[in-house]
Amino acid sequence: MIDSLYRAGVFTVYQATLVAGIVLMPLALLAGRLGVQVPFGNLVAAAGEAYENAE
Repeated sequence: MIDSLYRAGVFTVYQATLVAGIVLMPLALLAGRLGVQVPFGNLVAAAGEAYENAE
């Protein structure tokens, strides 16, 4: 029971990071034009890795 709740929680966090990345994409593109790096890729990759390790 705890494992399935943990997996559901990690999956929810993973999905939320994907949504945040999509919603904030215009801001990230603008920041890239200004020479500022936004680490959304690292955040999504870390959440995805945590989800894969939860199974």
